[in-house]
Amino acid sequence: MSAPDVAPVRSTQRSSSDPLSGLAARLRGRLNPEQVITDVTQLRTYECDGITGYRVVPGIVALPESTDEVAFVVTECARVKVPFVARGAGTGLSGGALPVADGVVVSLARMRRVVDIDVPNQRMTVEPGVTNADISKAVAGHDLYFAPDPSSQTVCTIGGNIAENSGGAHCLKYGFTTNHVYAMTLVLPDGSVVEVGGAGLEGVGPDLRGAVIGSEGTLAIATSVTVRLLRRPEAVRTLVADFAAPEHAGAAVSGIIAAGIIPAAVEMLDALAIEACEAAVHAGYSLDTSAALVVELDGPASECDEDFERVEQICRDAGTTHLRFATEPSERALIWKGRKAAFAAMGRISPDYFVQDGVIPRTRLGEVLARMQSMAEDAGLRVANVFHAGDGNLHPLVLYNAAVPGESERGEHLSTAIAELCVQMGGSITGEHGVGTDKACSMPKMFSEDDLEVMKRLRTAFDPHGICNPGKIFPTPRLCGERPGPYRVHPLEAAGVIERM
Repeated sequence: MSAPDVAPVRSTQRSSSDPLSGLAARLRGRLNPEQVITDVTQLRTYECDGITGYRVVPGIVALPESTDEVAFVVTECARVKVPFVARGAGTGLSGGALPVADGVVVSLARMRRVVDIDVPNQRMTVEPGVTNADISKAVAGHDLYFAPDPSSQTVCTIGGNIAENSGGAHCLKYGFTTNHVYAMTLVLPDGSVVEVGGAGLEGVGPDLRGAVIGSEGTLAIATSVTVRLLRRPEAVRTLVADFAAPEHAGAAVSGIIAAGIIPAAVEMLDALAIEACEAAVHAGYSLDTSAALVVELDGPASECDEDFERVEQICRDAGTTHLRFATEPSERALIWKGRKAAFAAMGRISPDYFVQDGVIPRTRLGEVLARMQSMAEDAGLRVANVFHAGDGNLHPLVLYNAAVPGESERGEHLSTAIAELCVQMGGSITGEHGVGTDKACSMPKMFSEDDLEVMKRLRTAFDPHGICNPGKIFPTPRLCGERPGPYRVHPLEAAGVIERM
């Protein structure tokens, strides 16, 4: 979460020749009047997602309640070539749902119905506004659940999970959203409605389902989703292991995986993250430790018990200073409540922070954490670490105070440098938060020009006019030279090398 820029306030008075004025009238002719928002005060509710440093006031917000209504809104946008951006709960952390000025936000918040629950085949069909956690709640009585579990699962929606291919703490063993979605109803950028996927995860021909999942809302809008449900495991075993240094915790992670054990989750928190979580939740983490691992195993009871003993020994061999075992479901729930509250809890120790999301090889955890600490010291800032250690998906939080001149810029620079460090170490600039607006300019650090061109060609095949969530993922001179809100002069512009168009 970054410090807010101030978006310009625009007048809602439009001439009859303005494309948005006519578009709003046509939308109100089909939707109920309260489903079309043009009042500037209400529009500002939709000006950003979870990364608040990027803000743009949209021209219209539409609140469709069905696939037909979504298709109508998109068709009307396509007819006059007005850009549109689909939005779920707005919990994204990359500026992926950032609106387009004089464009339309298609909010799916009212599409919250459970369409069908197929218990024998362990499938469930929902609309995109259903929250991640509510999918599991709907089938808890059948001893089933939805495996992907982002930290924001109580508020984030399945539509947003599809856009970002979200994962969560248990993705090490169970995979990401793409591993748990069978089929989708999609509204394409021209307003046509198609079905992709089928009864299983593998199909004949191009995997259009897989292409759309993780495309960050740039290819289509999902209006109905059939998800895969899993049977709850027979047994669950959870421990928290403290270590004198993050490098020791990283060695334990490598040791667990090298032993052939695939935990349901392996999470790491450093001292700053623990301080924030304990202040917010009081989950019982040790405040006098440098790092803690949360390790969870699940499956058949006999297998869990055997592997749990091996994990305990691996942690001891790596130098754990304290082991805590969750002996009751309530204690396990409290441990996870603390871990999943980490991002929000940062407000307890810092007025502002940037959330980063990068991936590195597990074997380089200690090295990367040491490099990040050195980079933070050079910048005169603090970095709190809480992340999915099992698959090397880092979530460093760069802490700063926007009220101190220069700290916001230093924090932003450090955050970007950390993402690009992940690439240098053989990883990725993002694991599950997406590229969106925030990381578009770092894409060339990871992909060649040919790679990016192939991606753009796929996007153009779906959206030849470029109206579906434009300005995301790919670097452009505008994105890399300025940010929405108050204009910031790019250094090359100041030097006379480039000019603003």
